Amino acid sequence: MVVLIVNVNQFARSFAEHLDSKDPLKKYKAEFYVKDNVYYLDGNSLGILSKRSEQTVLTILNSWKEYGIDGWTKGEYPWFYFSEKLAEKSAPLVGAKPEEVILTGSTTSNLHQLLATFYKPQNIRTKILADELNFPSDLYAIKSQIALRGLKTEDHLVLVKSKDGHTLLEDEIIEGMKEDVAVVILPSVLYRSGQVLDMKKLTDAAHERGIIIGFDLCHSIGAIPHALHETGVDFAFWCNYKHLNGGPGAVGGLFVHEKHLGKIPGLLGWFGSEKSKQFNLETEMTPSTTAGAYQLGTPHILSLAPLFGSLELFNEVGIDAIREKSLKLTGYMMNLIDHKLRGFDFTFGNPIGESSRGGHIYLVHEEAARICKALKKERVIPDFRMPNGIRLAPVALYSSFTDVWETVQILYSIMEKQTYKLFDNQRDVIA
Repeated sequence: MVVLIVNVNQFARSFAEHLDSKDPLKKYKAEFYVKDNVYYLDGNSLGILSKRSEQTVLTILNSWKEYGIDGWTKGEYPWFYFSEKLAEKSAPLVGAKPEEVILTGSTTSNLHQLLATFYKPQNIRTKILADELNFPSDLYAIKSQIALRGLKTEDHLVLVKSKDGHTLLEDEIIEGMKEDVAVVILPSVLYRSGQVLDMKKLTDAAHERGIIIGFDLCHSIGAIPHALHETGVDFAFWCNYKHLNGGPGAVGGLFVHEKHLGKIPGLLGWFGSEKSKQFNLETEMTPSTTAGAYQLGTPHILSLAPLFGSLELFNEVGIDAIREKSLKLTGYMMNLIDHKLRGFDFTFGNPIGESSRGGHIYLVHEEAARICKALKKERVIPDFRMPNGIRLAPVALYSSFTDVWETVQILYSIMEKQTYKLFDNQRDVIA
């Protein structure tokens, strides 16, 4: 492991308390339903409910109760325009114009929609370039889109390999951008290791070669700033239930650069219509000229509702402030682990440097599954990832430096007393 801080005073609980006292975001912890003496470090899988999100859900429920079908155009948040309103609030988090964003679908359904639109294999350009560390659902969608065009996935899906099993080299990704590649699909942040990829470097390289490029933002939105419009990314897609705290199964989002707006989406559905004409119910669709065109069916209003309160919080705090604290939290946690847990065979699978480190750290240990179970027994909520990874995500809006300090002490106790051996080293049904 790498020693990042050598001053022993910085390993005392009093130092964590000092950091908390200077934290400008500490007041926001009270906005969330954080349980006493529980250290929730799984916000990169499912964020905690905020009180503002709860309130917007109740408000939407009340509009259903009060207005019935008229809730589509009446009430505090008219449903007919709700996805677009949320897109306006999401746009600053991804560095986009409001018309380039829409909240709709899920990560996988949105990727299907975007590939149906942008993957047009012809002549020599027939392949999709992705990476072997990407979240499997993205690869499933890519493979099915290739197969739907009558092509063989083994011939038309190119996967960039990882040298260490945790991270990717951007130069090797660029080397894979051959003249037969039509589309590149990459994560902005790798879901296991938390590595941040250089989106501008990769986008510039793809465009220099005439290749369309899109990014999965699931593990970056709400954790790091983006500049999708300025960078020129062709499209992006994401979920909203991780760092953005949109709730289990929250509606996802997508981005289409304005240079592509007006393009007919590959998959059409009536909610992608121009709003003023949607209820003309004509047999020929008039798609929206915004990213709203990429919607299919009726929005899931009750699943969108928590996002209004959550996005209100994010816009109030600002993504730059969130990123600053996130880096301090993960850096502090790594320092403590390096100091306290030497000799217990942990290694960092995440990047050490701030520019390439996302919103969580990734500890590698051969006993990872049983260590995670032992942590949960001691009120620390981690996240296990096959085959031997422990993801720990202290979240800027509701995690404190003292939470991080306590977590590391608990982890030390588990390892020193070997209480993890009381558990099987196998994942649960949901890991």
